[in-house]
Amino acid sequence: MPLIHSEPSYQPPFWLPEGHTQSIYTALFRKITKLIPQRERLTLRDQDFVDLDWYVEGSLSDKPLLIVSHGLEGSSQAQYVRGLVKTMIAQGFNALAWNFRSCSGEMNNKLRFYHSGATDDLDDVIQACVDRGAKYIYLAGFSLGGNLTLKWLGEQGQNHPNLIRKAVAFSVPLHLSSSSRKLARRENGLYTHRFLQTLLSKAKEKAVLFPTAVDVAILQRIKTLREFDDVITGPLHGFKDAEDYYEQNSALYFLDKIQVPTLVVNAQNDPFLSPECLPASLASQWENVFLELPTQGGHCGFYPSDYRGTLWSEQRAMNWFLNKETINYVE
Repeated sequence: MPLIHSEPSYQPPFWLPEGHTQSIYTALFRKITKLIPQRERLTLRDQDFVDLDWYVEGSLSDKPLLIVSHGLEGSSQAQYVRGLVKTMIAQGFNALAWNFRSCSGEMNNKLRFYHSGATDDLDDVIQACVDRGAKYIYLAGFSLGGNLTLKWLGEQGQNHPNLIRKAVAFSVPLHLSSSSRKLARRENGLYTHRFLQTLLSKAKEKAVLFPTAVDVAILQRIKTLREFDDVITGPLHGFKDAEDYYEQNSALYFLDKIQVPTLVVNAQNDPFLSPECLPASLASQWENVFLELPTQGGHCGFYPSDYRGTLWSEQRAMNWFLNKETINYVE
């Protein structure tokens, strides 16, 4: 039964000594250039839409296809998404980076947003790729997008499309409730403030479009992500409150049902992740999920000491997808 991998752990540069700097530096200062996608608007089953960024050479049947899901309030243009896309394109893949509802720069049409367990949208994206002739599909997700990817795989179980080959997820809040409590700590105030700025702005825009469904006065009192999930995310998506939303959508509860070889990489110093998101003791219970817990890396960080254009996480994903033991850099 799969246990924690013995892949060499990530080693940060000396000037990124801990989880906060490892998370923030990569997010703010790393830039990915020379990637120009073709954007498409996909109509979903409920007649809402998501925007897709395609990186395709030839037809979808010519190469394996990587589908990447971004994190909370991220987008298809996030550096960690584009970096992985660039890495896998260099290895002969096509790629699709999709934007969750409201994350492509334009508000979606329906009252609902996206959330950590909104696997119906990912299912629609994957089905569109299948319908268009994708031959082999590989999945990648970061943070919230990692939870979404893992939950979808668990829900599919043995009924997943045969062309789904492998999956990888980085910096995943596997247990949403305890992760939300950790993010509410004072030392994580910067992250909470950044997320709430855009989330509350979107909620206020929804209040204008759906005035009877969103109470603007309540929005003024929200100070944490849990509070936002308690009055917005949970109720708008059919959950009783934040805790009900967390319990029904935490990927931790779906890992034992995954039938596709899947790698989960969570850094032990990730400021977003609680101990419950580092479940080493449970690894032996999963038949198809491999868990790696490097001591360093931060949240979607993994900037290596010998950086040459590629993050350690991108090298790790490439090695996992291609069964490589050596590291190839993408200049």
